[in-house]
Amino acid sequence: MKKIFPVLILVLFFGCSKEKNHTYGFYYWKTRLSLKESERAVLEQSPLVNLYVRFFDVDKVDGKFQPVSVISKSENFRSSKHIVPVIFITNRTFLYIKDSEIDFLVKSIHQLIEKKTKELSFKDASEIQIDCDWTAGTKNDYFNFLKKLKALSHTEITSTLRLHQVKDKITMGIPPVSKVYLMCYSTSSPLENSDKNSILDIQILKNYLSDVQNYPIKKIDVALPIYSWGIITNHFGKHKLINALSEKDLNHKNLEKISENEAVVKKDGFFFGYYLNRGFRVKVEQIPEQTLNEAVNFLGRKIPKFNIIYYQLDERFIRNRNFNR
Repeated sequence: MKKIFPVLILVLFFGCSKEKNHTYGFYYWKTRLSLKESERAVLEQSPLVNLYVRFFDVDKVDGKFQPVSVISKSENFRSSKHIVPVIFITNRTFLYIKDSEIDFLVKSIHQLIEKKTKELSFKDASEIQIDCDWTAGTKNDYFNFLKKLKALSHTEITSTLRLHQVKDKITMGIPPVSKVYLMCYSTSSPLENSDKNSILDIQILKNYLSDVQNYPIKKIDVALPIYSWGIITNHFGKHKLINALSEKDLNHKNLEKISENEAVVKKDGFFFGYYLNRGFRVKVEQIPEQTLNEAVNFLGRKIPKFNIIYYQLDERFIRNRNFNR
């Protein structure tokens, strides 16, 4: 027994440790595909074979469907990763849509994906991810769109899944896909006057996902936030978002810090590329490692196995990050 006991301890230790390691990858959400050396290095170190690239958005303006911010690529872009096209479609695109318009939308999106894939010299996609915050009123048309896109493309179609769509799954419906990507961020609006972190609040996450283990689709990957921003509040209580601010940006001679992540403008002037008046408040929201670990630990008790897709691959967000969880 004395010889077996230490071996048993090692087996248990390494067995448990292995279960906690999740394969991870990244979203790329800029309009031009170009990697800095630090971004390329982090990407190539990631064990997931895919890079999820936003190809374009789709919106409906004045009753017409339009592609928005179609992606381009720099000549020096290179990566060993397989590119998965991600298409963001606004919910209003599916409001009052006709069957013939769904057919048109499916055909147009498929053609544009094929065109960009060829132009950018990517391999044919084995998966197309659709990102849409569908509602109870648009679910049937959105689900019909997913079925038709799969039939036309002969490609695996996957869908993003937001927190409220999990909690209210009876009302929101279940998308006709074999795999979903659970978006574990934007837990509240940054434009509300709240002391919560609007990017990711753990308690809100737990409340929405308390029953996620019973979600009918079992292939679930998890999208986690590594981005940050600043929320500027003026004298009238109106808000503006400034991307990629961090707490260190508050260390400015004309800012008076009132907490670790909030400051008041002491003097009119330009800050972070914007002109701000005296008395404006600047609140920074970013996600510490501890919060990400807590989210993964919670989800690990609910979902047997999942990959992590970090949002997003950007030099400003990957510094000093630990991606292994």
